[in-house]
Amino acid sequence: MTVQAAENINIFWFLPTHGDGRYLGTTEGGRPVDLPYLQQVALAADSLGYYGVLIPTGKSCEDSWLVAAALAPITRNLRYLVAVRPGLQPPTLAARMAATLDRLSEGRLLINVVTGGDPVENKGDGIFLSHSERYEVTHEFLEVYRRLLAGEKVDYRGQHIQVEGAEVLFPTVQRNGPPLYFGGSSEQAIDVAADHIDAYLTWGEPPAQVAEKLAVVKARAEEKGRTLEYGIRLHVIVRETEDEAWAAADKLIAHLDDDTIAQAQQIFSRMDSTGQARMSALHNGNRDNLRIAPNLWAGVGLVRGGAGTALVGNPQQVAERIREYQALGITHFIFSGYPHLEEAHRFAELVMPLLPTSTQPRSAKGQLNTGPFGETIGGAARPVKQVSAS
Repeated sequence: MTVQAAENINIFWFLPTHGDGRYLGTTEGGRPVDLPYLQQVALAADSLGYYGVLIPTGKSCEDSWLVAAALAPITRNLRYLVAVRPGLQPPTLAARMAATLDRLSEGRLLINVVTGGDPVENKGDGIFLSHSERYEVTHEFLEVYRRLLAGEKVDYRGQHIQVEGAEVLFPTVQRNGPPLYFGGSSEQAIDVAADHIDAYLTWGEPPAQVAEKLAVVKARAEEKGRTLEYGIRLHVIVRETEDEAWAAADKLIAHLDDDTIAQAQQIFSRMDSTGQARMSALHNGNRDNLRIAPNLWAGVGLVRGGAGTALVGNPQQVAERIREYQALGITHFIFSGYPHLEEAHRFAELVMPLLPTSTQPRSAKGQLNTGPFGETIGGAARPVKQVSAS
């Protein structure tokens, strides 16, 4: 896939509403994720210059809409990528919720369309549909949802969704509603993306596999006369040296035992998500061969569903890997790291200055104790080397 890389990229962080800590798959080093902690992460992301934050969805998480509503008032520029769930909520309700939160956040809402890939969890939510039926619902949902947020009064009769005289009375700040993000690797998912989505998301596979997938999505969208943007979801482990970074990766899974890995892999195997199957195939539940591409590590996916790979290395290496994905046409990068508060700062300080980001950290101009940043030397002299240049 050959495309012209965009000049600037949008860097997102992640709100860990399903838990956080220093290690994976254990209570060791875990920390409570309450409102004050989420506020700290959101405020850090806002001040450090992240474009937005992804809020996960599902029964293992706090509700993404309520979290976004709680955090939007305390942040200035940060955007919130929040999930709508076709089949779990009707499109009219989702449209009203989106319009309200877009207004209350002054246009800082983004929408993540999540079809759901775990049949067991879906049944717990009252959804007894096959994989293909769920994507039929998603298609019909978006037909209605998009028209509502474009200001239409909608009559629609589909196989799964029917509305008469549906409308949203109060418009969104963003014209035609917040942008739609969506990820899915199956043929049905790619069709949905081609028809409806603004930004197609993929999980962090090796660049060659990502290029192959994006080429298919791009071609399918072009058949519909549409042009999409592209994004990728990755974890990141960056340290000042490569050895330190790989040591941190090993430490992250230091408390994992084989039984915990096997239990997680059994849960993943019951899912009918093509994307999850592709993630699991990168390691096959085996911790022996987790370095799957230069600076790309699959250790997170041993016990975490969804995004299971991390960029690992020193700042220059991580930035170079990001530029490789950017060269494929990716402009939205959604990162996370454990613990999320500290790693938000680390990534922003070490890597973001090396990248052409679309946003910048909040200016210190006019504030107390302005830069160069760092502790005053000897009580009188200011440091001259910026932290970001280290």
